[in-house]
Amino acid sequence: MSGVRNKILCLCVLLTFLFAVSACQKDAKVEVGRKKLVVVTTLFPLYDFARTIGGERAEVSLLLPPGVEPHHFEPRPSDVAKIENADLFIYTGPFMEPWADSLLEGIGRSKLIAINAGAGVKLMKTGELNAGEDGHRHGKKEEAGKIDPHIWLDFSNAVKMADNISAGFIAKDPEGENIYAANAEVCKERLRRMDEKYRTSLSGCRVRVIVHAGHFAFGYLAKRYGLGYVSVYPGATLDQEPTPRRMIDIAERIRRQGIRYIFYDDIISPKVAEVLSRETGTGRLSLKTAHNVSKGELETGATFLSLMERNLENLRVGLQCQ
Repeated sequence: MSGVRNKILCLCVLLTFLFAVSACQKDAKVEVGRKKLVVVTTLFPLYDFARTIGGERAEVSLLLPPGVEPHHFEPRPSDVAKIENADLFIYTGPFMEPWADSLLEGIGRSKLIAINAGAGVKLMKTGELNAGEDGHRHGKKEEAGKIDPHIWLDFSNAVKMADNISAGFIAKDPEGENIYAANAEVCKERLRRMDEKYRTSLSGCRVRVIVHAGHFAFGYLAKRYGLGYVSVYPGATLDQEPTPRRMIDIAERIRRQGIRYIFYDDIISPKVAEVLSRETGTGRLSLKTAHNVSKGELETGATFLSLMERNLENLRVGLQCQ
């Protein structure tokens, strides 16, 4: 009988031990889960930079649904809840996401850190490079349409954005400072290499102007590499339709300068590009602003730099580069 009792006692001790180990493992998993920062980003470049900088210490999501044109995006109640429950919220600035500041004022900010990734970047007015702009300002709404918020298309600005994002990660999670700083350096070095590749590749092009059948979005890129830039839509959004006079002027410029290709962003309607292409006998090439991607691109692992590589290939063709 004593032998049976001993066996029962040993079995009870073993079960108690296994239960304790299992409970500890569950607690460990929960603890590991808690260490990951929950990060919500508005646009694809921010999403891509944050994934690189946050690494294994962050769970990064993209607020903008794939394929959605971002200028008219308004967050739904579920989006607001997602931001409120995050550790970090990363946006570009008040001209790209005009709803962000008021949203942040209206939600609880006990743990949330909001990162304006465009802080410190000098903004460009659409009239700086675009043909036919009179430079007049008629109020706050019109002023917003005259500012180009696509700052990441100048890679030196993208480097500053990476610094701002890294600083936000470190402020929220000081223990990971060395990791975030090292990851940010990787991100910035890749951007610097892409900048040099663009500079070299676009230095010997026969055509020195980008004709874009979309809204004013590539001014930073054009200015960075000494190119002219004309967008069919005069403003930084699609709100202001191009006039017939503007379309005629741009068509005449295309013929006069021997331009063979016009550029368009395939995330928006191609109708204007098709009309201009048909009227001038030019080809069409995609040029991505990269503020959003398609569902397929997101699923196949597109990155900001892979999109910029494709842009460079099409620019070299369209601008007739050596």
